[in-house]
Amino acid sequence: MFENCKRIITIIILIFLLQSCSKSDDVAATITPSPTPTPTDNFVPVATADVVMYEINPLSFSSSKNIQGIINRLDNIKALGVNTIWIMPIYPVGVANSFGSPYCVKDYTSIKTSYGTLQDLKNLVTQAHAKNIAVILDWVANHTSWDNQWIYSNPSWYTHNSSGQIISPAGTNWNDVADLDYTNSAMRLAMIDAMKYWVTNANVDGFRCDAADFVPYDFWLQANTALNAIPNKHLILLAEGSRADHFTAGFQMNFAWDYLGGVKNVFGTSQTPVSNLFTTNTSEYAVVPSGKQKLRFTTNHDESNNATPISVYGSKSGALAASVITTFLQGVPLLYCGQEVGVSSTSTYNGTNTIDWTANSDMLSAYQNLFTFYNASTTARTGSLTTYPDTNVAVFLKSTASEQVLVIVNSRATAQNLTVPSALQGNWTNALTGDSVSLSGTLSFSAFQYLIVKK
Repeated sequence: MFENCKRIITIIILIFLLQSCSKSDDVAATITPSPTPTPTDNFVPVATADVVMYEINPLSFSSSKNIQGIINRLDNIKALGVNTIWIMPIYPVGVANSFGSPYCVKDYTSIKTSYGTLQDLKNLVTQAHAKNIAVILDWVANHTSWDNQWIYSNPSWYTHNSSGQIISPAGTNWNDVADLDYTNSAMRLAMIDAMKYWVTNANVDGFRCDAADFVPYDFWLQANTALNAIPNKHLILLAEGSRADHFTAGFQMNFAWDYLGGVKNVFGTSQTPVSNLFTTNTSEYAVVPSGKQKLRFTTNHDESNNATPISVYGSKSGALAASVITTFLQGVPLLYCGQEVGVSSTSTYNGTNTIDWTANSDMLSAYQNLFTFYNASTTARTGSLTTYPDTNVAVFLKSTASEQVLVIVNSRATAQNLTVPSALQGNWTNALTGDSVSLSGTLSFSAFQYLIVKK
Protein backbone atom coordinates (compact mmCIF):
# COMPACT_ATOMS: atom_id res chain seq x y z
CA MET A 1 0.00 0.00 0.00
CA PHE A 2 2.79 2.43 0.94
CA GLU A 3 4.78 1.55 -2.22
CA ASN A 4 1.68 2.16 -4.39
CA CYS A 5 1.26 5.62 -2.78
CA LYS A 6 4.91 6.45 -3.50
CA ARG A 7 4.47 5.46 -7.15
CA ILE A 8 1.31 7.60 -7.44
CA ILE A 9 3.06 10.60 -5.88
CA THR A 10 6.03 10.14 -8.25
CA ILE A 11 3.73 10.04 -11.28
CA ILE A 12 1.94 13.19 -10.12
CA ILE A 13 5.27 15.03 -9.73
CA LEU A 14 6.42 13.94 -13.21
CA ILE A 15 3.16 15.10 -14.78
CA PHE A 16 3.51 18.47 -13.04
CA LEU A 17 7.11 18.86 -14.27
CA LEU A 18 6.20 17.94 -17.85
CA GLN A 19 3.32 20.43 -17.84
CA SER A 20 5.63 23.12 -16.46
CA CYS A 21 8.27 22.47 -19.11
CA SER A 22 5.67 22.82 -21.88
CA LYS A 23 5.10 26.43 -20.90
CA SER A 24 8.04 27.97 -22.75
CA ASP A 25 7.23 31.48 -21.50
CA ASP A 26 7.49 30.46 -17.85
CA VAL A 27 10.67 28.45 -18.29
CA ALA A 28 12.49 31.12 -20.28
CA ALA A 29 11.45 33.82 -17.85
CA THR A 30 13.25 32.04 -15.03
CA ILE A 31 16.48 31.41 -16.90
CA THR A 32 19.38 33.39 -15.49
CA PRO A 33 22.44 33.69 -17.73
CA SER A 34 25.72 32.49 -16.32
CA PRO A 35 27.59 35.31 -14.61
CA THR A 36 30.35 36.81 -16.73
CA PRO A 37 33.14 39.19 -15.80
CA THR A 38 32.15 42.83 -16.11
CA PRO A 39 34.59 44.81 -18.29
CA THR A 40 36.87 47.05 -16.27
CA ASP A 41 39.05 48.84 -18.81
CA ASN A 42 37.48 52.12 -17.67
CA PHE A 43 36.85 53.28 -21.24
CA VAL A 44 34.33 56.11 -21.44
CA PRO A 45 32.94 57.20 -24.83
CA VAL A 46 32.84 60.88 -25.68
CA ALA A 47 29.79 62.91 -24.68
CA THR A 48 26.82 62.50 -27.01
CA ALA A 49 27.21 65.97 -28.52
CA ASP A 50 30.84 65.20 -29.40
CA VAL A 51 30.24 61.90 -31.22
CA VAL A 52 31.53 61.52 -34.77
CA MET A 53 30.06 58.21 -35.95
CA TYR A 54 31.22 55.90 -38.72
CA GLU A 55 29.12 53.01 -40.06
CA ILE A 56 31.04 49.93 -41.20
CA ASN A 57 29.78 47.33 -43.63
CA PRO A 58 32.24 44.43 -43.10
CA LEU A 59 31.50 42.96 -46.52
CA SER A 60 32.77 46.03 -48.37
CA PHE A 61 35.23 47.42 -45.84
CA SER A 62 38.14 45.07 -46.57
CA SER A 63 39.08 42.31 -48.94
CA SER A 64 39.05 39.86 -46.02
CA LYS A 65 35.45 40.90 -45.25
CA ASN A 66 35.82 40.21 -41.54
CA ILE A 67 36.51 41.72 -38.15
CA GLN A 68 40.27 41.59 -38.64
CA GLY A 69 39.82 43.78 -41.70
CA ILE A 70 38.29 46.44 -39.45
CA ILE A 71 41.13 46.14 -36.92
CA ASN A 72 43.64 46.67 -39.73
CA ARG A 73 42.14 50.06 -40.61
CA LEU A 74 41.58 51.49 -37.13
CA ASP A 75 44.39 54.00 -37.63
CA ASN A 76 42.71 55.23 -40.82
CA ILE A 77 39.41 55.59 -39.00
CA LYS A 78 41.13 57.53 -36.24
CA ALA A 79 42.88 59.79 -38.77
CA LEU A 80 39.50 60.63 -40.30
CA GLY A 81 38.39 62.13 -36.99
CA VAL A 82 35.98 59.36 -35.98
CA ASN A 83 35.46 58.50 -32.30
CA THR A 84 32.61 55.97 -32.60
CA ILE A 85 32.16 53.07 -35.00
CA TRP A 86 28.87 51.29 -35.65
CA ILE A 87 29.29 47.84 -37.18
CA MET A 88 26.46 46.39 -39.23
CA PRO A 89 25.10 43.03 -37.93
CA ILE A 90 27.85 40.50 -37.28
CA TYR A 91 25.52 37.59 -36.44
CA PRO A 92 24.86 34.42 -38.47
CA VAL A 93 22.39 35.09 -41.29
CA GLY A 94 19.35 32.88 -41.71
CA VAL A 95 18.92 30.61 -44.73
CA ALA A 96 15.17 29.89 -44.80
CA ASN A 97 13.35 32.47 -47.01
CA SER A 98 16.51 34.56 -46.87
CA PHE A 99 18.13 36.75 -49.51
CA GLY A 100 21.25 37.20 -47.41
CA SER A 101 20.46 40.39 -45.54
CA PRO A 102 22.54 40.77 -42.36
CA TYR A 103 19.35 41.98 -40.68
CA CYS A 104 17.97 38.43 -40.97
CA VAL A 105 19.47 37.18 -37.70
CA LYS A 106 19.71 33.46 -37.03
CA ASP A 107 21.46 33.61 -33.64
CA TYR A 108 21.66 36.69 -31.41
CA THR A 109 24.67 35.50 -29.41
CA SER A 110 26.99 34.17 -32.12
CA ILE A 111 29.25 35.71 -34.73
CA LYS A 112 29.01 34.85 -38.42
CA THR A 113 31.79 32.32 -38.98
CA SER A 114 33.36 34.16 -41.90
CA TYR A 115 33.59 37.32 -39.77
CA GLY A 116 35.69 35.71 -37.06
CA THR A 117 35.34 34.78 -33.42
CA LEU A 118 34.34 36.36 -30.13
CA GLN A 119 38.03 36.82 -29.42
CA ASP A 120 38.42 38.75 -32.68
CA LEU A 121 35.62 41.08 -31.61
CA LYS A 122 37.18 41.52 -28.17
CA ASN A 123 40.48 42.36 -29.85
CA LEU A 124 38.75 44.95 -32.02
CA VAL A 125 37.12 46.60 -29.02
CA THR A 126 40.36 46.58 -27.02
CA GLN A 127 42.37 48.15 -29.85
CA ALA A 128 39.63 50.66 -30.65
CA HIS A 129 39.46 51.73 -27.00
CA ALA A 130 43.23 52.25 -27.00
CA LYS A 131 42.64 54.80 -29.76
CA ASN A 132 39.70 56.40 -27.90
CA ILE A 133 37.17 54.93 -30.33
CA ALA A 134 33.91 53.43 -29.08
CA VAL A 135 32.38 50.35 -30.75
CA ILE A 136 28.65 49.80 -31.03
CA LEU A 137 26.87 46.86 -32.62
CA ASP A 138 23.81 46.83 -34.84
CA TRP A 139 20.88 45.22 -32.99
CA VAL A 140 17.82 43.77 -34.74
CA ALA A 141 15.09 43.52 -32.11
CA ASN A 142 11.97 43.60 -34.26
CA HIS A 143 12.33 40.27 -36.06
CA THR A 144 14.47 37.17 -36.61
CA SER A 145 15.22 34.82 -39.48
CA TRP A 146 12.75 32.04 -40.15
CA ASP A 147 15.30 29.49 -38.96
CA ASN A 148 16.27 31.24 -35.74
CA GLN A 149 16.26 28.72 -32.88
CA TRP A 150 13.60 30.77 -31.10
CA ILE A 151 11.02 29.76 -33.71
CA TYR A 152 11.51 26.09 -32.88
CA SER A 153 11.89 26.36 -29.13
CA ASN A 154 9.50 29.25 -28.43
CA PRO A 155 6.99 29.80 -31.25
CA SER A 156 4.78 31.75 -28.86
CA TRP A 157 7.41 34.51 -28.94
CA TYR A 158 6.29 35.44 -32.46
CA THR A 159 3.33 37.27 -33.96
CA HIS A 160 0.68 34.99 -35.46
CA ASN A 161 -2.17 35.59 -37.89
CA SER A 162 -5.75 34.47 -37.36
CA SER A 163 -4.85 31.03 -38.70
CA GLY A 164 -2.12 30.61 -36.11
CA GLN A 165 0.77 31.07 -38.53
CA ILE A 166 3.85 33.16 -37.72
CA ILE A 167 3.98 36.25 -39.93
CA SER A 168 6.46 38.77 -41.25
CA PRO A 169 6.32 42.33 -39.86
CA ALA A 170 2.94 43.79 -40.80
CA GLY A 171 2.88 46.51 -43.42
CA THR A 172 6.28 45.59 -44.84
CA ASN A 173 7.67 43.41 -47.62
CA TRP A 174 10.24 41.91 -45.26
CA ASN A 175 9.33 38.34 -46.15
CA ASP A 176 12.75 37.05 -45.14
CA VAL A 177 12.07 37.63 -41.44
CA ALA A 178 9.55 36.62 -38.76
CA ASP A 179 7.92 39.23 -36.52
CA LEU A 180 8.49 39.06 -32.76
CA ASP A 181 5.58 39.55 -30.34
CA TYR A 182 6.44 42.16 -27.71
CA THR A 183 3.45 41.28 -25.55
CA ASN A 184 5.46 38.18 -24.59
CA SER A 185 7.38 38.94 -21.41
CA ALA A 186 9.70 35.94 -21.67
CA MET A 187 10.85 36.91 -25.16
CA ARG A 188 11.60 40.41 -23.93
CA LEU A 189 13.80 39.07 -21.14
CA ALA A 190 15.62 36.79 -23.58
CA MET A 191 16.20 39.73 -25.92
CA ILE A 192 17.64 41.84 -23.12
CA ASP A 193 19.90 38.98 -21.98
CA ALA A 194 21.21 38.66 -25.54
CA MET A 195 22.01 42.39 -25.68
CA LYS A 196 23.75 42.25 -22.32
CA TYR A 197 25.82 39.31 -23.54
CA TRP A 198 27.80 41.51 -25.95
CA VAL A 199 28.43 44.22 -23.38
CA THR A 200 29.66 41.83 -20.69
CA ASN A 201 31.48 39.36 -22.95
CA ALA A 202 32.93 41.59 -25.67
CA ASN A 203 32.98 44.96 -23.86
CA VAL A 204 31.08 46.73 -26.67
CA ASP A 205 29.93 50.26 -25.98
CA GLY A 206 26.28 50.09 -26.99
CA PHE A 207 23.91 49.52 -29.86
CA ARG A 208 22.37 51.03 -32.94
CA CYS A 209 18.88 49.57 -32.70
CA ASP A 210 17.38 48.68 -36.07
CA ALA A 211 13.74 49.50 -36.92
CA ALA A 212 13.28 51.01 -33.47
CA ASP A 213 9.95 52.58 -34.43
CA PHE A 214 8.49 49.07 -34.86
CA VAL A 215 9.30 48.06 -31.28
CA PRO A 216 7.16 49.37 -28.39
CA TYR A 217 8.33 52.14 -26.10
CA ASP A 218 8.01 50.12 -22.91
CA PHE A 219 10.41 47.47 -24.19
CA TRP A 220 13.07 50.04 -25.06
CA LEU A 221 12.66 51.58 -21.61
CA GLN A 222 13.02 48.14 -20.02
CA ALA A 223 16.02 47.18 -22.15
CA ASN A 224 17.91 50.45 -21.89
CA THR A 225 17.37 50.57 -18.13
CA ALA A 226 18.83 47.07 -17.82
CA LEU A 227 21.77 47.87 -20.09
CA ASN A 228 22.60 51.08 -18.25
CA ALA A 229 22.65 49.13 -14.98
CA ILE A 230 25.69 47.11 -16.11
CA PRO A 231 28.57 48.19 -13.86
CA ASN A 232 31.58 50.06 -15.24
CA LYS A 233 30.01 50.76 -18.63
CA HIS A 234 28.93 54.00 -20.26
CA LEU A 235 26.80 53.03 -23.23
CA ILE A 236 25.90 54.73 -26.50
CA LEU A 237 22.30 53.94 -27.41
CA LEU A 238 21.05 54.96 -30.86
CA ALA A 239 17.56 54.34 -32.21
CA GLU A 240 17.05 53.88 -35.93
CA GLY A 241 13.74 55.68 -35.83
CA SER A 242 12.20 59.09 -35.39
CA ARG A 243 9.71 58.67 -32.53
CA ALA A 244 10.05 61.33 -29.85
CA ASP A 245 9.58 58.73 -27.09
CA HIS A 246 12.92 57.12 -27.96
CA PHE A 247 14.57 59.79 -25.85
CA THR A 248 12.49 59.14 -22.74
CA ALA A 249 13.09 55.41 -23.28
CA GLY A 250 16.81 55.97 -22.72
CA PHE A 251 18.25 56.53 -26.19
CA GLN A 252 20.66 59.46 -26.52
CA MET A 253 20.12 59.73 -30.28
CA ASN A 254 17.74 58.80 -33.05
CA PHE A 255 17.73 59.18 -36.82
CA ALA A 256 17.11 62.47 -38.66
CA TRP A 257 15.04 61.01 -41.47
CA ASP A 258 13.25 64.29 -42.25
CA TYR A 259 16.58 66.06 -42.61
CA LEU A 260 17.86 63.37 -44.99
CA GLY A 261 14.83 63.83 -47.21
CA GLY A 262 15.33 67.58 -47.10
CA VAL A 263 19.01 67.58 -48.07
CA LYS A 264 18.34 65.16 -50.94
CA ASN A 265 15.64 67.51 -52.22
CA VAL A 266 17.98 70.51 -52.05
CA PHE A 267 20.80 68.87 -53.99
CA GLY A 268 18.72 66.55 -56.16
CA THR A 269 16.33 67.11 -59.04
CA SER A 270 13.83 68.99 -56.84
CA GLN A 271 16.31 71.82 -56.18
CA THR A 272 14.25 73.05 -53.24
CA PRO A 273 15.45 76.20 -51.41
CA VAL A 274 18.40 75.39 -49.16
CA SER A 275 16.73 77.44 -46.42
CA ASN A 276 14.14 74.65 -46.16
CA LEU A 277 16.79 72.67 -44.31
CA PHE A 278 16.73 75.24 -41.52
CA THR A 279 12.97 74.79 -41.15
CA THR A 280 13.39 71.02 -41.03
CA ASN A 281 16.17 71.35 -38.49
CA THR A 282 13.99 73.45 -36.20
CA SER A 283 11.09 71.02 -36.56
CA GLU A 284 13.20 67.95 -35.80
CA TYR A 285 14.82 69.48 -32.74
CA ALA A 286 11.52 70.80 -31.34
CA VAL A 287 10.92 67.39 -29.71
CA VAL A 288 14.52 66.61 -28.73
CA PRO A 289 15.20 67.03 -24.99
CA SER A 290 18.27 68.86 -23.78
CA GLY A 291 21.34 66.64 -23.93
CA LYS A 292 19.89 64.40 -26.65
CA GLN A 293 20.70 64.53 -30.37
CA LYS A 294 19.58 63.69 -33.89
CA LEU A 295 21.95 61.59 -36.00
CA ARG A 296 22.56 63.49 -39.24
CA PHE A 297 23.83 61.90 -42.47
CA THR A 298 23.70 62.18 -46.25
CA THR A 299 23.88 58.41 -46.76
CA ASN A 300 23.96 55.07 -44.92
CA HIS A 301 23.82 51.41 -45.91
CA ASP A 302 20.16 51.55 -46.97
CA GLU A 303 20.70 54.67 -49.04
CA SER A 304 23.97 53.63 -50.71
CA ASN A 305 22.53 50.27 -51.70
CA ASN A 306 20.15 52.24 -53.93
CA ALA A 307 22.26 55.23 -54.96
CA THR A 308 25.62 56.50 -53.70
CA PRO A 309 26.18 60.14 -52.67
CA ILE A 310 28.03 60.89 -55.93
CA SER A 311 24.79 60.38 -57.89
CA VAL A 312 22.34 61.63 -55.26
CA TYR A 313 24.09 64.97 -54.71
CA GLY A 314 25.18 65.63 -58.27
CA SER A 315 28.92 64.95 -58.17
CA LYS A 316 31.84 64.34 -55.86
CA SER A 317 31.84 68.06 -54.98
CA GLY A 318 28.09 68.01 -54.41
CA ALA A 319 28.38 65.05 -52.05
CA LEU A 320 31.06 66.88 -50.07
CA ALA A 321 29.05 70.12 -49.95
CA ALA A 322 26.01 68.26 -48.63
CA SER A 323 28.21 66.70 -45.95
CA VAL A 324 29.51 70.10 -44.84
CA ILE A 325 26.00 71.41 -44.16
CA THR A 326 24.98 68.14 -42.53
CA THR A 327 28.01 68.00 -40.24
CA PHE A 328 27.99 71.58 -39.00
CA LEU A 329 24.31 72.56 -38.87
CA GLN A 330 23.26 70.63 -35.76
CA GLY A 331 23.33 67.09 -34.40
CA VAL A 332 25.73 64.15 -34.49
CA PRO A 333 27.41 63.51 -37.87
CA LEU A 334 27.55 60.05 -39.41
CA LEU A 335 29.72 58.86 -42.29
CA TYR A 336 29.16 55.57 -44.09
CA CYS A 337 32.32 53.64 -44.92
CA GLY A 338 33.67 54.62 -48.33
CA GLN A 339 31.83 57.91 -48.37
CA GLU A 340 35.11 59.65 -47.60
CA VAL A 341 36.74 58.28 -50.78
CA GLY A 342 33.77 58.88 -53.05
CA VAL A 343 32.44 55.36 -53.63
CA SER A 344 30.24 55.71 -56.71
CA SER A 345 29.03 52.14 -57.31
CA THR A 346 26.22 50.51 -55.35
CA SER A 347 27.74 47.08 -56.08
CA THR A 348 30.59 47.91 -53.70
CA TYR A 349 28.26 47.36 -50.76
CA ASN A 350 26.70 44.01 -51.67
CA GLY A 351 29.79 41.99 -50.83
CA THR A 352 30.95 41.57 -54.42
CA ASN A 353 33.47 44.41 -54.42
CA THR A 354 35.67 46.11 -51.84
CA ILE A 355 36.10 49.82 -51.23
CA ASP A 356 39.07 51.26 -53.11
CA TRP A 357 40.77 53.20 -50.35
CA THR A 358 43.21 54.80 -52.80
CA ALA A 359 40.48 56.57 -54.76
CA ASN A 360 39.74 60.31 -54.48
CA SER A 361 42.53 61.19 -52.06
CA ASP A 362 41.51 64.84 -52.39
CA MET A 363 38.08 64.03 -51.00
CA LEU A 364 39.59 62.08 -48.12
CA SER A 365 41.83 65.03 -47.27
CA ALA A 366 38.82 67.35 -47.34
CA TYR A 367 36.92 65.16 -44.88
CA GLN A 368 39.96 64.89 -42.62
CA ASN A 369 40.34 68.68 -42.57
CA LEU A 370 36.65 69.20 -41.86
CA PHE A 371 36.61 66.82 -38.92
CA THR A 372 39.93 68.06 -37.57
CA PHE A 373 38.33 71.46 -37.13
CA TYR A 374 34.96 70.04 -36.04
CA ASN A 375 36.56 68.02 -33.25
CA ALA A 376 38.75 70.92 -32.14
CA SER A 377 35.93 73.47 -31.94
CA THR A 378 33.31 73.25 -29.21
CA THR A 379 31.49 76.05 -31.02
CA ALA A 380 31.28 74.06 -34.25
CA ARG A 381 29.72 71.14 -32.39
CA THR A 382 27.47 72.77 -29.83
CA GLY A 383 27.32 76.52 -30.44
CA SER A 384 23.97 78.31 -30.63
CA LEU A 385 22.61 78.44 -34.17
CA THR A 386 21.65 81.49 -36.22
CA THR A 387 20.49 80.95 -39.81
CA TYR A 388 20.37 83.33 -42.79
CA PRO A 389 17.78 82.17 -45.36
CA ASP A 390 18.77 81.97 -49.01
CA THR A 391 17.47 79.94 -51.91
CA ASN A 392 20.77 78.53 -53.16
CA VAL A 393 23.47 79.21 -50.55
CA ALA A 394 23.37 77.80 -47.02
CA VAL A 395 24.51 80.44 -44.52
CA PHE A 396 24.53 79.76 -40.78
CA LEU A 397 26.45 80.87 -37.71
CA LYS A 398 27.41 78.83 -34.64
CA SER A 399 28.25 80.93 -31.56
CA THR A 400 29.62 80.58 -28.04
CA ALA A 401 30.91 83.23 -25.65
CA SER A 402 34.45 82.72 -26.95
CA GLU A 403 34.06 82.00 -30.66
CA GLN A 404 31.92 82.33 -33.77
CA VAL A 405 31.95 79.83 -36.65
CA LEU A 406 30.34 80.80 -39.95
CA VAL A 407 29.49 78.17 -42.57
CA ILE A 408 28.64 79.11 -46.16
CA VAL A 409 27.87 76.40 -48.75
CA ASN A 410 26.72 76.71 -52.35
CA SER A 411 24.20 73.91 -52.79
CA ARG A 412 24.02 74.25 -56.58
CA ALA A 413 26.01 72.82 -59.49
CA THR A 414 26.33 76.32 -60.90
CA ALA A 415 28.07 79.47 -59.62
CA GLN A 416 26.00 81.54 -57.20
CA ASN A 417 26.29 85.02 -55.71
CA LEU A 418 25.65 85.81 -52.06
CA THR A 419 25.02 89.21 -50.59
CA VAL A 420 26.77 89.02 -47.23
CA PRO A 421 24.36 89.87 -44.39
CA SER A 422 25.52 93.01 -42.56
CA ALA A 423 25.87 91.11 -39.27
CA LEU A 424 28.47 88.84 -40.87
CA GLN A 425 30.60 91.42 -42.62
CA GLY A 426 34.14 91.97 -41.38
CA ASN A 427 37.38 90.12 -40.87
CA TRP A 428 37.45 86.37 -40.27
CA THR A 429 39.94 83.51 -40.30
CA ASN A 430 39.55 80.52 -42.60
CA ALA A 431 38.93 77.67 -40.15
CA LEU A 432 40.55 75.08 -42.41
CA THR A 433 43.62 76.95 -43.69
CA GLY A 434 44.26 79.73 -41.19
CA ASP A 435 44.17 82.41 -43.91
CA SER A 436 42.61 85.83 -43.26
CA VAL A 437 39.25 86.39 -44.93
CA SER A 438 37.32 89.64 -45.35
CA LEU A 439 33.58 89.35 -45.91
CA SER A 440 31.62 92.22 -47.42
CA GLY A 441 29.38 93.13 -50.32
CA THR A 442 28.63 90.32 -52.75
CA LEU A 443 30.61 87.07 -52.83
CA SER A 444 30.71 84.66 -55.75
CA PHE A 445 30.80 80.94 -55.06
CA SER A 446 31.65 78.34 -57.68
CA ALA A 447 29.61 75.15 -58.01
CA PHE A 448 29.30 73.40 -54.62
CA GLN A 449 31.98 75.61 -53.08
CA TYR A 450 32.00 75.96 -49.31
CA LEU A 451 33.70 78.32 -46.85
CA ILE A 452 34.10 77.87 -43.09
CA VAL A 453 35.47 80.85 -41.16
CA LYS A 454 35.83 81.70 -37.50
CA LYS A 455 36.63 84.57 -35.16
